[in-house]
Amino acid sequence: MTLPVFPVHSPDTGIRRQVLAESPAQMVVSFRFESGAEGKPHNHPHVQSTYVAKGVFEFHRAGETFLLRPGDSLVIPSGVTHGCTCLEEGELIDVFSPRRDDFL
Repeated sequence: MTLPVFPVHSPDTGIRRQVLAESPAQMVVSFRFESGAEGKPHNHPHVQSTYVAKGVFEFHRAGETFLLRPGDSLVIPSGVTHGCTCLEEGELIDVFSPRRDDFL
């Protein structure tokens, strides 16, 4: 059995996104950020878990600010406005539930 390889997309300047695995119930996505790149504030109906694989990020979630480093993680509830700034080049591994069909 061959696993699918998903294409890399650049949703904004300095950001590369690649789906790693997906099912209707859940999706795993890699986001690679250059230093200074921003995940602009947004919200969506999916529950999101973010894990910092590499780099340093300043996250904003519902008016709170968090400094996240490798090994740190954060849950973003459904509908909550959030965004981040990459302070040191890195990678986030995000899990969305249910799957983000807009990423396919």
